[in-house]
Parts: sequence; structure tokens; C-alpha cells
Amino acid sequence: MKLMALLTEYREKITSYLLSDTAKRDFKPCHMQEAALHYLSKGGKSLRPATVFLACKAVGGDEEIALPAAAAVEVYHTWTLIHDDIIDRDDRRRGHSTVHEEFYRRALNEMGYPEEEARHYGLSVGILAGDILQGWSVSLLGNLFHTDAVDPKLVTFLTNDLFGHVQNALDEGQMLDIQYSKLPIDKLDIDRIIDMLEKKTGALFRFAGLAGAMIGLNVSDPEHPAVRTLSEFAGKCGTAFQLRDDILGLIGSEEILGKPVGSDVREGKMTVLLYHALANANEKERTVLMSTVGNVSATPAEITKATDLIIKLGGVVRAQELAEFYVADAALCLERVPNLQHKELLLEWAQYLIHRDS
Repeated sequence: MKLMALLTEYREKITSYLLSDTAKRDFKPCHMQEAALHYLSKGGKSLRPATVFLACKAVGGDEEIALPAAAAVEVYHTWTLIHDDIIDRDDRRRGHSTVHEEFYRRALNEMGYPEEEARHYGLSVGILAGDILQGWSVSLLGNLFHTDAVDPKLVTFLTNDLFGHVQNALDEGQMLDIQYSKLPIDKLDIDRIIDMLEKKTGALFRFAGLAGAMIGLNVSDPEHPAVRTLSEFAGKCGTAFQLRDDILGLIGSEEILGKPVGSDVREGKMTVLLYHALANANEKERTVLMSTVGNVSATPAEITKATDLIIKLGGVVRAQELAEFYVADAALCLERVPNLQHKELLLEWAQYLIHRDS
């Protein structure tokens, strides 16, 4: 089966499973349920749960047994998106309003709230929706207990790893992302930015690879050669995915992406693209960039001018080179375990992550 058809199958499988899960009946009142399901109902690439399935497949496991874990990863990722959109002050996601923006508008237009109170309501709903989804992801992992094919010790390990190591890494990466946007360039370097990306994005991909391999083998040892290899492979691919995401956030199509382009510049995000551009800019070019980067009131024309400069100074090329380096490094990981299955599929998936346009 070709990769894109397989990814579509995985996405449909995840959607069907989540829509049939009875846990969502407890999401009350109605605004809470609608907010919690807002992004899940709008689709998405479901690449992280696909990682669970692909890793399970690579060790000869049964993908159906891994389904609750794949669904848990998708729900877990979704709550991070809701909170990330609040932090980044984004108003579009998957072609629709972000959760906090949607419920700000409802409070303003349907509930008659004053402007300030409506905005606070939208933010509050977004925070609570994220909390609901985080709890749901725990419940979904618990569904692994419903089959005798999964060792209870494995379920406990995965739950502790996701809500311990991964949670801490992800929050650290997000915090560094916020802090780096305010640091002068001479206080940063590429290695620190990559480390932030590995924590912010790579950590959940790593977990997805780990979970899929562990479930496929029914082992709870993170040092098992196949488990270690697939988790490392997925983590490196996740970092490459984020590098590509940063590129698309600068030069992608808003229509295809379903979210704003240029918002990273407006928010002052210290991406590899921006760091490389600033490091290679002359005084005049740096002045132009710094007058726009981090300026939430920057006009579309100013954003376009800054974008053109980042491209001219090689920021996009450098980020893509790094993404390709991480995927090549990830591919080397697979050579350590000769009996892995469907290696070509894993490599094709990795290439898709860094050449996609959405």
C-alpha cells in the first residue's frame, strides 16, 4: 500500500475510534464538549499516531492492538495545539478559528459579553479544553488494558513516560521557545535552538515510536534494541518535521496550511531560519528584520519584506538542509536492527515529513 493511502487509512481509523469512544459523553457543558472536539472534528494529518502504527508494524506487531495508544497520542497532541495557539495568539488552525478565538466570538456575538470579558472567556475555554483532552489521553492509554495482548507493566510504563518525561520535555521546549524570542542573537546558537525543537516537537514523536515498538513486541524495556532504535528514529524525524513546519510557517500557502503564514515573524519566534538570516545580515538588513520581528502590529507588507530578507539570506535553505540531515541521521538508526520490517516505508514516511507542503 502506498504511503499516502496508508496515512489516510490511519487517520480514518483514529477518527472513527475517537468518535466511538464513550468517554466524551462526560465532556460537559456543551461548550466544553464542542471546544474539546473542535480540532479533532476538523481533520489533521495524524502523523504522530501514524508513527505509533508504523513502529508497531516495523516489529511485526498487530496495529489494531496499538490503536488506543495511537488515539491517545493524537488527543495528547491536540491539547498541546490548543494551548500553543493561545500562547502564539494565533486565530486560525486547520482552516477554521482556533479554539480560543471561536469561543471569544461566541461569547461576543451569541452571549452578549463585553469585549474584554469575551476574550477572557475564549482563553478560559481554550485552557479548559486542553485540560479535558489531556485527561482523555490518559483514559485512552488505559484502554490498552482491555486486551490480554498488552502487559499491564507496559501500559504503566507508557503512561508514566508520557506524563512524566515527555510532558516535562515538551513544556521545557515551549518555555524556551517563548524565552528565545526575547533573547538577543548573541545569546543563542543553532545547537540551543535545535535542542528546543527536539523538546518541543521531537519528544512526542519519540514517544510515538517507542510506544508502537513496545506494544508490537509487548515489552516494557526502553533499552530493547528495536524499541530504542525506533524511538530514536522517530525523535530525529520529529525534529526534522518541526524544521519543515517552520519553513512552511514562513513561505507556505495559507490556503493549504489552514493557518496564518508569517505569524512566527510577528511573534518573534527564534527559528533556525531567522537565526541564520540574522547571523548573516549586514547592519542595514538586521535593522529591517529587527524592526519587524516580534512586532505584533507589523503590517503584511512589513512581514513580506522580512520574509524576503530571510529567504535572501539563506534561512530557508539552511533549515531545509538541517531537516534533511536529521532524516539522514534517523535512517542510519534503522541499520542497527537488521530484522526490522517495512524499512522502506519508514524511510518514505521520513522523506514525506520534510518535503510536505502542509
